[in-house]
Amino acid sequence: MIKDYSVYEMSVREKAIFCFFGYVAIAAAVHLFYNSIFLSLLSGLSVVKLVPYGEKKLADRRMNVLNGQFKDMLYALSSSVASGRQMGEALIEAEEELSAMYGKDELIMKELRHMRISMIQNKESDKTLLKDFAARSKSEDINDFVNVYVICRSMGGDLERIITHTTEILTDKMAIDREIRALTAQKKVEGRIISLMPFLMLLMMNLFSYSYVEPLYTTAAGRILMTAALAATVWGIYLMEKISDVQI
Repeated sequence: MIKDYSVYEMSVREKAIFCFFGYVAIAAAVHLFYNSIFLSLLSGLSVVKLVPYGEKKLADRRMNVLNGQFKDMLYALSSSVASGRQMGEALIEAEEELSAMYGKDELIMKELRHMRISMIQNKESDKTLLKDFAARSKSEDINDFVNVYVICRSMGGDLERIITHTTEILTDKMAIDREIRALTAQKKVEGRIISLMPFLMLLMMNLFSYSYVEPLYTTAAGRILMTAALAATVWGIYLMEKISDVQI
């Protein structure tokens, strides 16, 4: 099982692909600004420093997938509990129901399969398994649901009504989160297109009017200006990513 959904470690293959494309992109960008094969090839090695950033992005994507699949799990649990099932039985039924939607290697299916085996073979309680799932997921929605369920079990509340009401609240919240992400996704794409404009403009000038930009590559003042322009462009890309990275 995944010990911490907020941490992603790339496989050797994923690192190789990430480093290859990152190396090519960095080397090409540096070559555009300095017109130096040696410097561009050397600068491409800095892609190694970006591996943690790539792993963070992949971890965020995985957590978004888990939250989306958890919403379907909530619907399955709510309907099972409403029909009189205990939570342990509802979790087993949820695995059967969701198997029609997800393959066995999907995140939520692995979690439900782990819970089923642990409850049947190891006699672990559903409460313990759900708390472990919530702790590993690092998801606010999953933690909220599990906390409500644990409190309900401890205080002897109306499980059916509370689970149904909690499911409605959480699914509404997830729907709002999804709408916000959809709205910001377009802005992210627009921001990335704008970020590429300096590189595209410089490429066009190199191809069609090299004599115009030649002093930038052959004089000390030009080198300084190009260094400042590259630094400003990289800083702008960083700021754009930070601004568009909405934390919901």
